[in-house]
Amino acid sequence: MDSKEKLLVIILACVNFTHIMDFMIMMPLGPQFMSLFHITPAQFGFAVSAYSIMAGISGFVSAFYVDRFDRKDVLMFAYAGFLVGTFACALAPTYFFLVAARMLAGLFGGMIGAQVLSIVGDTFGYERRASAMGILMTSFSFASVIGVPTGLKLATVFSWHAPFLLVGIMGLFVWVLIWWRIPPITKHLEAGPIDRNPIHILTNIFSSPKPRRALALTSVLMLGHMSVIPFITPALVGNAKFSLDHIFLIYLVGGACTIVSSPLVGKLADKRGKYPIFVLFALLSLIPLWFITNLWPIPTWAILAIAAMFFVFANGRMIPIQAMVSNVVPPQQRGSFMSINSSVQQLATGVAANLGGLVIIKHTDGYLEHYQWVGYFAITLVLITLYLAHRVEKG
Repeated sequence: MDSKEKLLVIILACVNFTHIMDFMIMMPLGPQFMSLFHITPAQFGFAVSAYSIMAGISGFVSAFYVDRFDRKDVLMFAYAGFLVGTFACALAPTYFFLVAARMLAGLFGGMIGAQVLSIVGDTFGYERRASAMGILMTSFSFASVIGVPTGLKLATVFSWHAPFLLVGIMGLFVWVLIWWRIPPITKHLEAGPIDRNPIHILTNIFSSPKPRRALALTSVLMLGHMSVIPFITPALVGNAKFSLDHIFLIYLVGGACTIVSSPLVGKLADKRGKYPIFVLFALLSLIPLWFITNLWPIPTWAILAIAAMFFVFANGRMIPIQAMVSNVVPPQQRGSFMSINSSVQQLATGVAANLGGLVIIKHTDGYLEHYQWVGYFAITLVLITLYLAHRVEKG
């Protein structure tokens, strides 16, 4: 990877850092939101899913247009709209205003992830792509190590509005970096004619078995993953009696571990094969997944160890999957397909957060009943993805 490629990946990682932090900061603030706005777990689940649902809709609609333009221009447009939505979150005075602001951020945020992955797919060959994805995934790690703890500290010292204001300010600097340092990304425009007919675009994607299998794979994986994630913090506080003041340690320790593991997983996937590495980490992720959804009061060090395993193994299974999915269509269709893939993932995320909220019952002492049912559901879906990933790999 030469210096220009490294700079490109670093800037894209910065885009993901702010994008991911904006989404992640909602979840550890769950206890504050439920207390401040007097809302139920189901209402909190809807607040989380509002972003995802709108992102899913915008990702689907944008699939008909994104391949016609320079990917850099599309990314700048989407990121600017996302920042407007984030600043609106920072100014939200009520629960309903917050939900509306999350929907606005999701409307544009739904385009960001697909464009980032499309740019990586256009720039790096398949034999090097997992390594680039591994570096890109460190943005999740830094969001956990730096972003979420900082956001939680700001929320404690000032108010819950402060983390969103921080993301918005950082995002302004990142937008300038995109404009200044990323060159035009037009390789897909040179690879062949771009189909402008929406019906043809959908037909080309859904008529081929491999893209269909890839969409099924990512949607099932996210459905299981995000049915658990939004309620980890409330479960730690209510079920494991973990101090709310120490929640930042979960993200600090877990994120620090994935900073080390993500690049190594990417290199390993390129060397040993994407599918075998996915199977390894998917199976390993079942261990912390069971513990997290069956929590009881245990020592702090044990909770941190479980969180570290969950971060590393869950993150590790995503790296080879992203490389595999980005390779199922030719470059001139990649933007459209990745947008639809992002749309499917976001909709699955929205459905998952709502399903979890409907199943879980919060008691007056904060205890979350039936969280283990959500865990068994997620474990079942992870096992299903082993088969789906095999079908994608074999074509």
